[in-house]
Amino acid sequence: MGKGARTRAASARERIAAQQAAARRAERRRNTLLISGAVGLVLVIVVGLIVGKTVFTSSAKQLGDNGHLPASVATAITTMPAGTYAAIGTGGIPNPIGGYLKPINGTPLTSDGKPDMLYIGAEFCPYCAATRWSMAIALARFGTFGPFTGIHSSSTDVYPNTATLTFYKQRYTSKYLTFTPVENATVTKQLLQKPTAAQQAIWVKYDTGPEGVGYPFISFGNKIVLTGPLYDPQVLHGLSWTQIARELKIPTTAVATNVIGTANYITAAICKMTSNKPASVCAAAPIPAIEAKL
Repeated sequence: MGKGARTRAASARERIAAQQAAARRAERRRNTLLISGAVGLVLVIVVGLIVGKTVFTSSAKQLGDNGHLPASVATAITTMPAGTYAAIGTGGIPNPIGGYLKPINGTPLTSDGKPDMLYIGAEFCPYCAATRWSMAIALARFGTFGPFTGIHSSSTDVYPNTATLTFYKQRYTSKYLTFTPVENATVTKQLLQKPTAAQQAIWVKYDTGPEGVGYPFISFGNKIVLTGPLYDPQVLHGLSWTQIARELKIPTTAVATNVIGTANYITAAICKMTSNKPASVCAAAPIPAIEAKL
């Protein structure tokens, strides 16, 4: 699933090349994302695990006894200045519309009388780890979260121990939409939440590739689906939750442009399913311009 590249500047070409590399890696994310091959690659992974373990131990100390993220991290997610969204726009992310983010004509997906945003991911998945940051930022614009629980992605996968949050047992309330998260597997790749038959049917219908269904998957009320990451998890690799939160506050950092740029795409997709409610979010730049392409 290559992404189109329409750039003129050399720096933009390099950015798109990085995104295309991420797309190729995403093709290998299916199921358990088995990593094997040359001895050199194995050695790189072993070294990465040693370093990752140190980062993991240090980062894990930031969590409270209940596993909740520090208040400073939660605040960075839920109180993003409105001007930051407009300043970052799409973050230079190559246009994913028609690729990983595409409109569909499915039977409307609703729950409790509201459009339903169905997410299927896995706690071990580094691509889900990256996407959850953007999802949380976008969803916070439409409702209220309970405490966030921090986790790391798998230590034996690509981008080991990527700091993120889990949506397992996550509380979320909104008068505009229902958010239905399904964390299919644990960090150790054990079954955690099994999709219902209806959820599985949607997943299979809109995200079946040569290697089967994969993570992350989002159905925005069956109007739009997201079937892969919009940015490379390498951006977050090796950073703790507090470091990520700190960089989110600086619009020029790679973390901010990628995470918030993706959050803007997700926000536009949510606006599509909520019929542009609330206007305070859906009419604010850059959402109308992105939504017009969906």
